[in-house]
Amino acid sequence: MPPKNTRAARPAYRCADCGHEVAKWVGRCPGCQAWGTVEEAAPARPALAKVSAGAPATPARPIAEVDLDSARAVSTGIDELDRVLGGGIVPGAVVLLAGEPGVGKSTLLLEVAHRWATSSARGPSLYITGEESAGQVRLRAERTDSVHPQLYLGAESDLSAVLGHVDAVRPGLLIVDSVQTVQSPDAEGSPGGVTQVRAVTTALVALAKERGLPVVLVGHVTKDGAVAGPRVLEHLVDVVLHFEGDRHSALRMLRGVKNRFGPADEVGCFEQRDDGIAEVPDPSGLFINRQESVVDGTAVTVMVEGKRPLLVEVQALLMHTQMAMPRRSVSGLDSARVSMTLAVLGKHGKIPTGDHDVFAATVGGQRVSEPAADLAVAMAIASSRKSKPLPPNLVVIGEVGLAGEIRRVNGVGRRLAEAARLGFDRALVPPDSGPLPKDVRATVVSNIGDALKIVR
Repeated sequence: MPPKNTRAARPAYRCADCGHEVAKWVGRCPGCQAWGTVEEAAPARPALAKVSAGAPATPARPIAEVDLDSARAVSTGIDELDRVLGGGIVPGAVVLLAGEPGVGKSTLLLEVAHRWATSSARGPSLYITGEESAGQVRLRAERTDSVHPQLYLGAESDLSAVLGHVDAVRPGLLIVDSVQTVQSPDAEGSPGGVTQVRAVTTALVALAKERGLPVVLVGHVTKDGAVAGPRVLEHLVDVVLHFEGDRHSALRMLRGVKNRFGPADEVGCFEQRDDGIAEVPDPSGLFINRQESVVDGTAVTVMVEGKRPLLVEVQALLMHTQMAMPRRSVSGLDSARVSMTLAVLGKHGKIPTGDHDVFAATVGGQRVSEPAADLAVAMAIASSRKSKPLPPNLVVIGEVGLAGEIRRVNGVGRRLAEAARLGFDRALVPPDSGPLPKDVRATVVSNIGDALKIVR
């Protein structure tokens, strides 16, 4: 019999968003301050006082003797995805793809499974769906022309059944859509809970490392855009990708958040179409509108997404108003920076806008948040206010300070090289921008007054 002073293990409670543990249930998580996310979890086992040494699975070797052939990246067949992954997917790697509902995660991964299956040297691909039936996935595959005899499909939500499919098919690529719908029989809680998500992910990571099988997991996101589930989920996997896109735009951006095998700041571009998702290797054409005749209120800048420069057209429209509080409508830009730019134009540029409604937007629905677009916003507003178009084939790059100075930004040379490739041969740049392309005639402007001389 156990001693009388031995107490039964008390239940633990864990936050479903951040994984913070508390001794008793509370309505609000003390860690992330979220309401209604604390759930009961299995109590943690007490740590052992001593751990005895055991035989290692494989002996330690000098790092120079480790074989690299088994860790070479394998192309997925989609260049934009390979760019974000760092050249392809590594055998044994676990990739977590997160994104909002309807952004196209399942469509993209179905195309990945199809491209993988078309290569006989890489083995079949196995697509496990826990949210849809097999018939629903087949309909999408018919629409996107992704049907292939080496693409296997399984509709399962039990982890043991998923592992059974892996043993039967022996795929070269495993896709699980999604990890929140799969349930482990050895863990407590409902599917999607902290305990279940951790147990399922741990089992799939162990499977990937043991067999050298690349695994792609689809993850849900919260209303704030973060990956749903415990934070430890992102630490367990090797690569974390975010698939983003506006519902009113066909453009989709695939961003690398974490990557153990390559750069973590790369971006891939896709376009949502009726027949699936297509790669966009040159997305700058989606964000600029080349017109035969120049118009006022437009300026072209170059933003950087990851390591990729993208040309974006900024438009502004000013209308005189009799209202005491003029309207300020912004789309695709940071409204706080637009308001700051209006104040700088009035104070240091002698272009007051207090009696005008101001509308500012980007072309193509692309969101621009970096300060390098400040000068382009200012020039578009000044061009509309003066009803004078900017010179054709001009790009504007620079951050505007509150004192009216134009501050230096990173990668001006790379930005102008992309602009020159698309036919732009003139530029307004801040001081100390480094070496610039010879085929672009750059004008250095140190303050907002020097830049506004173009529209005087």
